[in-house]
Amino acid sequence: MPHDRPPRLLIVGGGFAGLWATRALAGAKLRITLIDRRNHHLFQPLLYQVATAGLSAPDIAAPLRHILGHQRNVEVRLGEVESIDKQSRQVRLRDGGTLDYDLLLVASGATHAYFGNDQWAPHAPGLKTLDDALALRRRLLLAFEKAEAEPDPAKKAAWLSFAIVGGGPTGVELAGTLAEIARHTLRNEFRHIDPASAKVRLVEAGPRVLSSFPEVLSLKARRQLERLGVEVRTDTPVTAIDAEGFQLGEEFVPARTVVWAAGVAASPLARTLDTPLDRAGRVQVRPDLTVPGHPDIFVAGDLAALAQADGRPVPGVAPAAKQMGKYVAATIRARLEQRAAPPPFRYRDQGNLATIGRMAAIVHMGRLKLSGLLAWWFWLAAHVFFLIGFRNRLVVLLNWAVAYWSYQRSARIIFGDVDGDPPEGGPPRE
Repeated sequence: MPHDRPPRLLIVGGGFAGLWATRALAGAKLRITLIDRRNHHLFQPLLYQVATAGLSAPDIAAPLRHILGHQRNVEVRLGEVESIDKQSRQVRLRDGGTLDYDLLLVASGATHAYFGNDQWAPHAPGLKTLDDALALRRRLLLAFEKAEAEPDPAKKAAWLSFAIVGGGPTGVELAGTLAEIARHTLRNEFRHIDPASAKVRLVEAGPRVLSSFPEVLSLKARRQLERLGVEVRTDTPVTAIDAEGFQLGEEFVPARTVVWAAGVAASPLARTLDTPLDRAGRVQVRPDLTVPGHPDIFVAGDLAALAQADGRPVPGVAPAAKQMGKYVAATIRARLEQRAAPPPFRYRDQGNLATIGRMAAIVHMGRLKLSGLLAWWFWLAAHVFFLIGFRNRLVVLLNWAVAYWSYQRSARIIFGDVDGDPPEGGPPRE
């Protein structure tokens, strides 16, 4: 690196890994450029709350320029990186521009994976961005409106049939919340349908939901879902999805609303690094999170594939991404100050949390296993605490307090026309 000017660090992605690395380098003698195709940092663990009308988009997101406005060594750029040229130390942007770097951190996250069935995507949208959440909210609320206006009983039933494919945390949280909306939030609001008659199904190809949790907690989560009225189908892979419903083996289930929560794939940007990838397309990084043969390139967050000491991969969760971001920052500081590099990255498991519905959740932290009301309060406190910014914490807490006592969800607004077409250019920002 040149010695006559501060090194240029380019960070691709303003998610947990990218943002935590950027903030940990405050005051460092670097010229940092943080580039993201969206102008905000998103608290993804609560994205399902926006999709189910419990929260508005600004409650779980904050502009990157606002978060980093007082960090003088950072420049924020809005743009999308299309490819990386390791030899020339340059990235190419979608608009044709380029950016040079001395050090590079790639933390561009993950996208939906349909396991080779990309034709399902229009009929079973996933949930990764605010745009996804607003589009899904519109889809869910419109289903009840369509059912209200449908005279044919079979078609009405199809509009009131909902399926979430994938029994991980996102699928469980969506299923539980949707069941509560149908049975409580929308009660007495329609004249030709009973929203409580809606069928909410959670479909999981594996033997149990929330497979990353101990089996005893997984079983409790299933029971809590069933008490809410969710039909849980395990050991049942979906074999086809179209506009009319989905196929489970020999059984076709009519459902006009299917949500995909079954799989993720790494950002396509990983392929442009021309380095070994795992089956999910993640970069197989060295223990110091660098790309093999390129100590100037770091990869962190959902894009990085690294095994823990017990052989299990570092999970693609927010705490892991934050820890990776801080580790990369510590490594870069050590280089700048010509100190010994920190020891290899080690993920510190802070436990797993998942909410099923109102006053229902599960928590696993080491030997601690909680379920029910106490776990729900634990989950609530943890998520409010980790939100970016005081305003976000306060607004979320107030909204949840209102929802707790009234079952009302404050963001039940449908954008676009009643014929089902979204506004031009996609759903609007809230």
